[in-house]
Amino acid sequence: MNENQPNTRTPDAGRRSERSRRAIYDAALALVSELGYARTTIEGIAARAGVGKQTIYRWWPSKAAVLLDAFLDLGEQATETAPVIPDTGDLAADLKLVLRATVDELTNPAFEAPTRALTAEGVVDPALCALYVERLLNPSLQLYVDRLRSAEAAGELRPGIDHRVAVELFVGPLTHRWMLRTLPLTHEYADTLVDYALGGLSPRA
Repeated sequence: MNENQPNTRTPDAGRRSERSRRAIYDAALALVSELGYARTTIEGIAARAGVGKQTIYRWWPSKAAVLLDAFLDLGEQATETAPVIPDTGDLAADLKLVLRATVDELTNPAFEAPTRALTAEGVVDPALCALYVERLLNPSLQLYVDRLRSAEAAGELRPGIDHRVAVELFVGPLTHRWMLRTLPLTHEYADTLVDYALGGLSPRA
């Protein structure tokens, strides 16, 4: 193009919006990690992202909603490289692999701060809690349910179990220890949860 001719190309609004959205996600996650949820504000997110706060309010009704979408986006990026629940024929080994990865995620500051913020806010905000369960928790737990069903069909588990209750035997204690910080969250603990849940605590014949 002749350098003397004016540039008549129309700016790509979609690309510009995506850049703004990405900047808002990054700003929200960074501020929650640095300041905590209570001190993070829409104004702060907008300033860090380099956008007007009305841009944020046009897309989200609250900072909790911003953080939820930012965290979901972070999770989607992680799942591109993170292992899904494998089906190697060894249920215990498969569950230990995934629970160890969960421990690593929950103890990663990039995930821990926004996860704690969303968990705490969900206690007092039923609408946010419902979104969190629908968009993040249930899809994650369904992966476990599917793996347990496969194990049941292969004869690794007794027939007729409640798969959702069975999943809670693994993820419930892990979440409890993480939330309350009662004891360190380790790979060894994740392995023990699998051994106890699958083997039971009663003496074996």
